[in-house]
Amino acid sequence: MVDLNNKEISLLKDAKDHEKLCVAKYKEHAEKANCQELKNLFNSLSSKEQDHLDSITQILNGTVPNINQNIGQNQSNQATNTQSEFNLGNLQGEMKISYDENDKLLCQDALSTEKFVSSTYNTSIFEFRDKNIRQVLNHIQTEEQEHGKKIYDYMNTHGMYN
Repeated sequence: MVDLNNKEISLLKDAKDHEKLCVAKYKEHAEKANCQELKNLFNSLSSKEQDHLDSITQILNGTVPNINQNIGQNQSNQATNTQSEFNLGNLQGEMKISYDENDKLLCQDALSTEKFVSSTYNTSIFEFRDKNIRQVLNHIQTEEQEHGKKIYDYMNTHGMYN
């Protein structure tokens, strides 16, 4: 059983609220997006945010989740994603890229959300006494940064930064 002080409980409750918002926001963004690739991205992000929500809930309930079981899988996924991004990068110069303004707005909102959520985890990591909880929060923060990168990569690939 984890012994949490009032400040740690408060930070976890805030994180739980942020994760609930991310899950709902990305589900809604997936419904509103016009591009199927973006719909898939938002659905994937919603699922990952649900995992974060589950981890925070476990900590609030007194159990520290085991993050080591997911690390190998994430490293494999990152290698696959890097190859896909390289291939998309080669295609970008060969075709005219256009995008939907609504999709751009959804991406901007999602990227701003990821920046905010990642920064709140950064603060929380320094406020926890338990090393294992700090590791879980650090793992979640790293995944939030990866989410932001995926959104940025989508935007960049589709000419939303040009």
